[in-house]
Amino acid sequence: MSDDLYQQAIVEAAARGAQDTRLGPPAAAATADNPLCGDRVTFEVRLEAGRVSRAGYRTRGCKLCEAATALLAEAATGRDRAAIAAARTATRAMLEAGAAPPWASFAAFTPVRRHPSRHACVLLPFEALEQAMAGG
Repeated sequence: MSDDLYQQAIVEAAARGAQDTRLGPPAAAATADNPLCGDRVTFEVRLEAGRVSRAGYRTRGCKLCEAATALLAEAATGRDRAAIAAARTATRAMLEAGAAPPWASFAAFTPVRRHPSRHACVLLPFEALEQAMAGG
């Protein structure tokens, strides 16, 4: 795989994403899998007034998936389901059409655009987080 995918920002975020930061009960939780590559993300969230007050995760996957999980968990605090869904849409547009990233930290995934088979690695954490925010 091309070295441009694994620039320093991705490597550093992936190191955080490889950690198990799950919250445990009474957090809402959900797991999303990509059966094609074996990536698996579990997100746990605590919500206050419909917004993420705390997010934890466990990731088993490639560095792109680990990095996306860590960066998404950091960006999710204070956001509601609509904001996370909008960020997922913006991330997909960034990957597929070169649109602007939803957050500055997600600009690190710009090189993934040239590797469509890796788009799912970046988007999978959104699926798990959105499911967790919906109550699992």
